[in-house]
Amino acid sequence: MQTERLDASRPEDIRRAGELLRKGGLVAIPTETVYGLAANALDRAAAAKIFAAKGRPADNPLIVHIAKLDQLAPLVREVPETARELAARFWPGPLTVILPKADCIPAEVSAGLPTVAVRFPSHPAARAVIQAAGVPLAAPSANTSGRPSPTAAGHVLDDMDGKIDAVLDGGPCEVGVESTVVTLAGQTPRLLRPGHITLEDLRNALGEVEADPAILHPLKEGAAAPSPGMKYKHYAPKARVILLDGPFPLYRAYLERHAGPGVMALCFAGEESRLPVPAISYGAESEPWEQERELFDALRELDKRDARLVYARCPEPEGRGLAVYNRLIRAAGFEVERLG
Repeated sequence: MQTERLDASRPEDIRRAGELLRKGGLVAIPTETVYGLAANALDRAAAAKIFAAKGRPADNPLIVHIAKLDQLAPLVREVPETARELAARFWPGPLTVILPKADCIPAEVSAGLPTVAVRFPSHPAARAVIQAAGVPLAAPSANTSGRPSPTAAGHVLDDMDGKIDAVLDGGPCEVGVESTVVTLAGQTPRLLRPGHITLEDLRNALGEVEADPAILHPLKEGAAAPSPGMKYKHYAPKARVILLDGPFPLYRAYLERHAGPGVMALCFAGEESRLPVPAISYGAESEPWEQERELFDALRELDKRDARLVYARCPEPEGRGLAVYNRLIRAAGFEVERLG
């Protein structure tokens, strides 16, 4: 299969992407978060192609994307007031809401769960493609499962060239980490995956919102993953990653003791020249929105530099920094060294 490269600024390419999706194909599309690998969410066979192309475990549920608010109701058993409040505040945008699913959602999309995750993206090209396809689109990140998520069309082709029908190039993604995921399927709303919309944002909208322990810790053995990004090692470069939690002087001293061939640092902007090993930065220490936008590109750059062991600076696990910490701790397989 040859992967077509389409241009999101061309209406005829949007129509072409919609046509491929209607016919059961796979098209990588830009969103404000990361590029998604889209297929018809109501088509079992199309959804199964996503798992095959990514090498994704079948028990890892997909997120369904819609282009209009009235497209939510047919996908779920009911739309509670909490969902309406979140939609009013954060949709279109980088928020995914989990609700009990309607019968039209195939088990392949929900990973056999009784719930479905739904998102209304703000990226105009994503919404245009959904409209052109005429169906809701299941769209996990358009990368090989476990690898850093793609924030540019070139990243998609690095992983998916020849495995999917097309990639729609909409330029770099604005946010850079996957959407916040909150489930409304229980008695109390619960944050399952942190993102650009923070736990504090959700609490300001709904009042009480729990934070799932799996945000910061491995999911319990044998537990089902109610959201993408919870169960497996994710976002990882080929190198082993170890997260170092401590101030810069202790971080630098640690690297001085552990420098060697293939060792690299993943640090904050401005620190590169002060370290004893080659370094790549992923945003300023005080700017978690920069860290969100630059993290996955930095992780992919480590592979281009043939890094074998990476010592990463630890972001603050609060506010938007919680999303960055969540991605890094999973890229590191929860391997963290506390300094000092």
